[in-house]
Amino acid sequence: MRITSVTGIPVSTSFDYGNPAGPGGNLHLRAMDTLLVKVETDIGITGWGEGFGFSLVPITAQVLNTLIAPACLGEEPHDIPGLMSRLARRFHNFGLNGAVSFALSGIDIALWDIAAKAAGQPLHALLGGKRRDRVPAYASLLRYGDPKLVAENTARAVALGYRQIKLHEVRLDCIRAARAAAPVEIPLMLDINCAWPGVAQAVEFCGDVQGMNVRWVEEPIWPPEDFAAIAEVRREGGVGIAAGECLGSVAALKAMLQAGAVDVVQPSITKCGGISAMLEMRRLAVQHGVALVPHCPYFGPGLLATLHFLAAAEVEEPLEYYFAELARPPYPALIPRQGFVAVPDAPGLGYEPAL
Repeated sequence: MRITSVTGIPVSTSFDYGNPAGPGGNLHLRAMDTLLVKVETDIGITGWGEGFGFSLVPITAQVLNTLIAPACLGEEPHDIPGLMSRLARRFHNFGLNGAVSFALSGIDIALWDIAAKAAGQPLHALLGGKRRDRVPAYASLLRYGDPKLVAENTARAVALGYRQIKLHEVRLDCIRAARAAAPVEIPLMLDINCAWPGVAQAVEFCGDVQGMNVRWVEEPIWPPEDFAAIAEVRREGGVGIAAGECLGSVAALKAMLQAGAVDVVQPSITKCGGISAMLEMRRLAVQHGVALVPHCPYFGPGLLATLHFLAAAEVEEPLEYYFAELARPPYPALIPRQGFVAVPDAPGLGYEPAL
């Protein structure tokens, strides 16, 4: 089997996230954009992947279609990690984190889809075997910056069956509004998006949210590669610390774990090298005794691959799901029902995208 074609397909759809004003204000998204990666082979099997996108989709698509795709033609994907390692080394001088790594991640996911289809098995069978038929999802609320909207959407998420909720708020009044709107047994996760430029502010924030049933404070420090500072926040803050979505390689994640920076590591399958990298990252997380809860606020094959990865994980962890309604979701079957997403058992990823 050889690769005959690699194509990036930009997909964009409007969305509603429970804000009457619509996208704007402190929300950078105007549409939900992603890059689907289609890989075709000479035996007629097609695989689908996803490269992290949003507003970067046109750049990642150009990198994929003009730089990386020609290097894939004629390759035999019998050893996916080996092939991806060779491609990463070939293009490393274009950057180890960004459009190149996003495009490579999409190719890797598509190749695993092809491998599972060729074996006539669902992807989770190649990742260690399915341990659960459905995976809990947590509602990942976009930033509102308004306590009233935060409370309304938190309550709506609870009513829809979510039992874990993530906020992207940095204001304490917004966080307190969410805490008041959800039963206390429902944990909150707080994604700070690298808001604090120093340890002191991050530690103060962690102290302010103690007692609110916060599972983790996510990415508290700018820059995200300052692992020593993140580790200091972890030692002094008194709450769980999570990070990893901004890392583009196994080596970077290993350095973060060696620094003792986190309780929860969050690699993104569409950024870090795809499924091949995630399997190695899972081994490292176990070795360092930390939880692995993937970052996956997207709706294409990357979300679906993450679902399979979590279905095969030894310890149950939740699937991140953006609390937004897409006008045209690529996989309608992945919309959570009562806080869970069913795991498909068809060969490969289990679904073909609706384009």
